[in-house]
Amino acid sequence: MSQFDAPTIAIDNIAGDYTLDTAHSRLGFVARHAMVTKVRGQFGAFEGTATIDTETPANSKVDLTIDVTSVDTGNEDRNGHVKSGDFFDTETYPSIRFVSTDVKRDGDDWAITGDLTIKDVTKSVTIDFEQTGSAVDPFGNTRVGFEGETTVNRKDFGLTWNAALETGGVLVSDKVKLEFDISAIKSV
Repeated sequence: MSQFDAPTIAIDNIAGDYTLDTAHSRLGFVARHAMVTKVRGQFGAFEGTATIDTETPANSKVDLTIDVTSVDTGNEDRNGHVKSGDFFDTETYPSIRFVSTDVKRDGDDWAITGDLTIKDVTKSVTIDFEQTGSAVDPFGNTRVGFEGETTVNRKDFGLTWNAALETGGVLVSDKVKLEFDISAIKSV
């Protein structure tokens, strides 16, 4: 039995231009800490647009900018460390950017490949998304929802700080899972 209500489908064809509803979206990440537990975080400030072409998915586009200074890991000391030169160096690199280069679709499943820029490093990544529904809200906005994730190696983006553990292993995992819970509003 699902703990959430079933998604709704308000429109059959979701083609169109959209803007991320940042108040109802979450951009998060998960990293393993001390080889024994997961630490979760998220970014509180971001903006993005999407053009969805259901007939020719490759014509779809996504553009996302994240304010890295808005990072929240649930701990102020850790937030400060993550913002420092050991990791994001937010004074020099205040933004993360993702710009799509290719989009594929299989039913409700989408694969969005694009250039992810963290600090001064750009790498191609593919994020797998599942379309989670559409709705017309009480204010007349047409919304679509997507959930997605991908795993990246933080060292590929110059986030190399770590500390060895006496028992072997390291304090922070190299692999970081990126999580996307997206609500987007169709442009009128």
